[in-house]
Amino acid sequence: MELRNLGKTGLRVSTLGFGCGNVGGLIIRGTPAERERAVARAMELGVNYFDTAPSYGDGESERNLGQVLKALKAPVQVGTKFRLDPPDLRDIPGAVARSLDASLKRLGMERVDLFQLHNRIEPARGPGALSLGDVLSEVVPAVQKLRQQGKVGFCGITALGETPALHQAIDAGTIDTAQVCYNLLNPSAGAAVPSGFPAQDFGRLLDRTRERRMGVIVIRVLAAGALSGVETRHPVAVPSVDPISTAPDYRTDVARAQRLGALVREGHVENLIEASIRLAVGSDAVSTVLVGYSSLEHLEAAAAAVNRGPLPPAALQRLAALWTGLA
Repeated sequence: MELRNLGKTGLRVSTLGFGCGNVGGLIIRGTPAERERAVARAMELGVNYFDTAPSYGDGESERNLGQVLKALKAPVQVGTKFRLDPPDLRDIPGAVARSLDASLKRLGMERVDLFQLHNRIEPARGPGALSLGDVLSEVVPAVQKLRQQGKVGFCGITALGETPALHQAIDAGTIDTAQVCYNLLNPSAGAAVPSGFPAQDFGRLLDRTRERRMGVIVIRVLAAGALSGVETRHPVAVPSVDPISTAPDYRTDVARAQRLGALVREGHVENLIEASIRLAVGSDAVSTVLVGYSSLEHLEAAAAAVNRGPLPPAALQRLAALWTGLA
């Protein structure tokens, strides 16, 4: 599998990453044997980046991932996250440090390659959101201090929140990586979308990360499974899911995915899951594409899609017309 630069960190990451979150659920709700088989197979396929967070399964994702990586003696790269709640804002550096120590304990590690803010970024503080000032003046220096202590490799953000604030955070040039929503239902991080497009407009955010040589980790590439075109979810997957930056609800996302079905019927791709992964892979601003898995079959399908490479020009032209139809 192709390796790409994670921005200017010096790290080389696999084009396909392993998402250990709630949506796919394998690392949280799979059996120990299923978890170990999946991670071992991912490594065989060339996957070397694994992404987790304390909120995934209330710590179970970190614990289970750490156990599997230890059992396999896996030489991989791991990123985790931290989320700050209102009481934490009285002492942001202390809260960031405490979150890291708890994550390292669950993972059974002394260091993580990437430590990422999980809150949204907005002009002012709000429910689940930090202000841009909080991020640049307190969060980033706190992570840099942990890096100096040898506990963290690099500092990342989750690029969710108000678009202008996200652009300013990236333009500051002090953040190493960003997790970016980019998929068939919301391509606005990488492409201009028509007026009235029914999703948040990220304003070609990937152009800015490219200019700053930031590492980009694509998230929600399958729109939490909506691009399967069906509402039924895998038994291991989280039973219900809230869309991020797309429709107000999962059912609407599924309906919108079905409106892109001409891409499959006309023979451009086998399915929309393949198409969305290949769309993301096709951007030279993208370092790795995270997919959350519910089964080994999901992993194999994602790897096959990545290895097919970027979408051909004819498919991209057809997509542009289909996106106009969604507006």
